[in-house]
Amino acid sequence: MDATTMNPEGRAFSIKLWPPSQTTRLLLVERMANNLSTPSIFTRKYGSLSKEEARENAKQIEEVAFSTANQHYEKEPDGDGGSAVQLYAKECSKLILEVLKRGPITKVDGEEPTSKTFNEACEIVFDISKGQRAFVEAEEAEELLRPLKEPGNSYTKICFSNRSFGLGAARVAEPILASLKDQLKEVDLSDFIAGRSEGEALEVMAIFSEALEGCVLKSLDLSNNALGEKGVRAFGALLKSQSSLEELYLMNDGISEEAARAVCELIPSTEKLRVLQFHNNMTGDEGALAISEVVKQSPMLEDFRCSSTRIGSEGGVALSEALQTCTNLKKLDLRDNMFGVEAGVALSKALAKHADLTEAYLSYLNLEDEGAVAIANVLKESASALEVLEVAGNDITAEAAPALAACIAAKQLITKLNLAENELRDEGAIQISKALEDGHAQLKEVDLSSNFMRRAGARCLAHAVVHKPGLKLLNINGNFISDEGIDEVKNIFNEFPNVLGSLDENDPEGEDDNESGEGEDEGDELESKLKNLEVHQED
Repeated sequence: MDATTMNPEGRAFSIKLWPPSQTTRLLLVERMANNLSTPSIFTRKYGSLSKEEARENAKQIEEVAFSTANQHYEKEPDGDGGSAVQLYAKECSKLILEVLKRGPITKVDGEEPTSKTFNEACEIVFDISKGQRAFVEAEEAEELLRPLKEPGNSYTKICFSNRSFGLGAARVAEPILASLKDQLKEVDLSDFIAGRSEGEALEVMAIFSEALEGCVLKSLDLSNNALGEKGVRAFGALLKSQSSLEELYLMNDGISEEAARAVCELIPSTEKLRVLQFHNNMTGDEGALAISEVVKQSPMLEDFRCSSTRIGSEGGVALSEALQTCTNLKKLDLRDNMFGVEAGVALSKALAKHADLTEAYLSYLNLEDEGAVAIANVLKESASALEVLEVAGNDITAEAAPALAACIAAKQLITKLNLAENELRDEGAIQISKALEDGHAQLKEVDLSSNFMRRAGARCLAHAVVHKPGLKLLNINGNFISDEGIDEVKNIFNEFPNVLGSLDENDPEGEDDNESGEGEDEGDELESKLKNLEVHQED
């Protein structure tokens, strides 16, 4: 049962202690990274890690500890989560000590670091993907796969990517893979039939599918195999046997309308699915309807990528409506589709459900001002831990700038902001600049390239971000900044020249089709008018 306490009126109410919020998890990662990189009894004994290495290990530790504690909680669903919280803390402490004992990554004789990351050290991985892409036939397969035949091996993950298996090699692999069914958790068969004829490729896929049928997999990657519907169905035996998948990758696979329907038909359950990626396919609106059905049945989804899939307004609306069921979503990538305004507005309604969202990649969706404003208004009130916001190439003008600026001002954890290839001009750029002036200590990258911006906007933006402690790139290339303006911006970044991106595509004489160029005096006047602009969250 839930933990029970009394409110001031003497009424009992319950408290759920698990799961922790995304903000709590992020704070824990920061605390552990600090423990791994700053002086303490343990770092003095074992050595401290660099800040970058510490943060990467901290993220991995938190993910493993959370997964362990969550599995414990799922076995006791009627509990208040207290024991899960205790286990979560205990696992974090134990794993921090393990990382410190392992020691920091070091370079030997000038070579690149060779130490394994935390997750790699914990996994038993069999990987033949390294080196040049090559065909594999029966004789070589015997030698390559020999370690998998060793009695008592502990391999839980196999990666056959970057090697093209022929029929002979597939037949060698078949009994070996079948013998590993009870231990395999992750299978990567991406790009493993390249250059084979369609008939041979389909037969190879079917052999692997039948060999692996019945594995209880957490992760399956079938990307870069030009599957199409025939390929998806060739993997039917494997797909039908999966009821516990947490990650599924079908990128660059020719996933058409028919193939998307086959995926929807063949996977019996997606209730545990956390990662689903369909990047670079020819799915279209009809295919998006099928993918939407998969998404609707994936309540645990955290990472969804459906970029470059030729989805238009109808499919975009369906997909957006389906995403409303995914309240655990953290990363959303829908770039390079043809959603348009209607789908953009529908997407904004879904985003209202995504309180834990940390990365939103929404570039090149034809959102225009109306769609961009709808999304900005919603994100301003939700996604408090948002770190990445990309809305490049959406025909956004200065009219949408107030909403965007208010949203950005509220996102104090943002690390990357991409508004490139829009039409914000000086007016919009200055409002975005004002939103970035205060706080935003985590900011690393800002991109307002190709926005018809002139000297005033560039100067204001440069002043707003130049002293951000973590800034690595300001990109304002491809604008209409005068030579004097370029010199001024370079002077602002005099102490940090490597942070200012290239300006070789800037056109000081440039003007767009709608109006003759704005003069420097007009730009200065605009900056003066917006000088006291305040950007804040509306009540």
